[in-house]
Amino acid sequence: MSKQLNRGDRPRPRRSPQFKATLGSLALTATLLTGCAAEAESPTLTWYINPDDGGQAELAKRCTEAANGQYRIETSLLPRDAAAQREQLARRLAAGDSSLDIMSIDPPFIPELSVFLEPVPDDVAERTTRNTLDGALAGAMWQDELVTVPFWANTQILWYRESVAEAAGLDMSQPVTWDQIMEAAANQDKELGVQGAPAESMTVWVNGLIESAGGRILRNPGAPADELELGLTSDAGREAARIIGTIGDKGLGGPGLATSTENDSLTQFQTDAGSFMVNYPFVWPAMNAAVEAGTLDQSVLEDTGWAVWPRVHADRPAAPPLGGINLGVGANSDHPELAFDAIECIVQPEHQTYYFLTNGNPPSNSQAYEDPRIEDQFPMADTIRKSLELAAPRPQTEYYNEISTGIQQEWSPPGGVEPDTTPAQTQEFILAVLRGEKLL
Repeated sequence: MSKQLNRGDRPRPRRSPQFKATLGSLALTATLLTGCAAEAESPTLTWYINPDDGGQAELAKRCTEAANGQYRIETSLLPRDAAAQREQLARRLAAGDSSLDIMSIDPPFIPELSVFLEPVPDDVAERTTRNTLDGALAGAMWQDELVTVPFWANTQILWYRESVAEAAGLDMSQPVTWDQIMEAAANQDKELGVQGAPAESMTVWVNGLIESAGGRILRNPGAPADELELGLTSDAGREAARIIGTIGDKGLGGPGLATSTENDSLTQFQTDAGSFMVNYPFVWPAMNAAVEAGTLDQSVLEDTGWAVWPRVHADRPAAPPLGGINLGVGANSDHPELAFDAIECIVQPEHQTYYFLTNGNPPSNSQAYEDPRIEDQFPMADTIRKSLELAAPRPQTEYYNEISTGIQQEWSPPGGVEPDTTPAQTQEFILAVLRGEKLL
């Protein structure tokens, strides 16, 4: 079992009114004596960002200008790997690092880090969650409380080759099921674009299937490690195993399924064997860029359609995977009020629109989708928005790392997944890890 953060008293320095008054008096005296401009004394807020194409740095610049000298925002780059981001933030927060004014945080890491985050003020929560899409809002919460502010949201949609869907007789204006696309691929000797590597993408797939089938991987979020109840052995868990195992056993995911990532799936989809693929919105700009570079034929792009994630049961809406980034404020920040003010600026709908258009990361706010430029650049934007309304977070727990890693180990390779054994073995293994009886 991996080492958990210390969940004792929140390490938040509390300063008395007298201290604050004295500090303010000293600051004012220093200003009068030195004649320094207010701008020179403006606090610097550090925003720890995940790697992107420069969009967060640009928003930091815009919101610094909008602050009119109240503060400056500087960015500090986190590692590219999500697990490494979690580790760096966890170590710094646990050590009481006061430079963690603003953080870009993946939804699965929010429960574990929440004890070291400054609570979101009620007025900030009210203003920043207006028109937030349901899935994005759920991913920003922990134990029914908003502990981070939604920034951008991500989701998988179903990409398909229109020629394959037509040959299969599928009406893609209506929801389709996993069994339907599996049958279509098998009958036409095509391959499904899914991610079967023993990585986070496997947990994303398993969770999406179980949630879509009406189940939950974790039944009691917030419970201590020795009391967690898992739902992998439910009917929903076995149905997820049936789908993944069938795709693997029948070769429907192609020969490279056991190591397939999101990029691998896209490469496969663009070949003559391509049929259906579950993947993120980055697919569209990537395919357009390939056409412009001359490495992809225009006909493939013209043959590409999109829809909401496949259903597990025809009569139950899908619960697509949820990703994205939320913004949190470190409990040891020296300027929490200013940090939340900066966050309000960063997540404005017009800034979310800008971020989507320039970096390809979808807005969490429905109002941001109203800009006509979005539809021009991302014609599937309405499908993305609908998907984010339906999307379900991965298990929300302080022990997410144990659950996710256990699933990755036990459900890979997909060809070895069996509905009668894999869910039970996975559940037993994860619980043993949480009890300290086994190691990941």
